[in-house]
Amino acid sequence: MKIISQPITHSELNDMLPGYFGDMIKAVVDVKQGILGLDAELHADIEKELLSQGSTQADLWGINLYPEMEGDDFIEFDSLINIRPYQGNRSRDVRDAAIRKQIVDTVNRLIL
Repeated sequence: MKIISQPITHSELNDMLPGYFGDMIKAVVDVKQGILGLDAELHADIEKELLSQGSTQADLWGINLYPEMEGDDFIEFDSLINIRPYQGNRSRDVRDAAIRKQIVDTVNRLIL
């Protein structure tokens, strides 16, 4: 597992392959702090680490990254930790367009 707050290259992300899931790397984004946790067996493992470092649950969103893909196929907004009826998200997908944008902006800033 790696928590990043400073940019890494796409090549460094590729070096994490094959990870637990072959061509996919699980990640959790803290949209408030603008940090990214990468490469664990479960999104919940990354979530737990970020919470221990001061993140708040409402700011953490699980995604999957496909380093060998480009464009819209690079990020998949799918994780069990995203099911949050109290925040209006009743799905594993991230439904709120503003939160999706924050996630994409954070990923694009941290993975060059």
